[in-house]
Amino acid sequence: MRFLLNLIWLVLCGFWMAIGYVVAGIVCCILIVTIPFGIASFRIAAYALWPFGRTTVSKPDAGTASLVGNVIWIVFAGIWLAIGHITTGIAMCITIIGIPLGIASFKMVPISLMPLGVDIVPVDAVRQAY
Repeated sequence: MRFLLNLIWLVLCGFWMAIGYVVAGIVCCILIVTIPFGIASFRIAAYALWPFGRTTVSKPDAGTASLVGNVIWIVFAGIWLAIGHITTGIAMCITIIGIPLGIASFKMVPISLMPLGVDIVPVDAVRQAY
């Protein structure tokens, strides 16, 4: 089921959202100081391509630097990517078949706003940990 949902996701919105993250990552990597944001953006781009079967968990050792970095990210790129996920989620929820895809898009809003201090892991790894 995850494969089918990921395939539909990829065609309908995953590819376009991943392009947005890649563009943000390239811009961040061009500006040398913001390379950590670029790396986080590329990591989220892979997640935006194939989200079902993966989830996000907070890093226990994330500190003040992650908080400051997330505030900077929100101002320059996060808000626009979050608006993209919200718009896509609303569009997906218009049809009954698209509701799971819309929910997945809404679940990506927090990581699009605050990518630093978060890991993307397989769902099975989280289940085994608990």
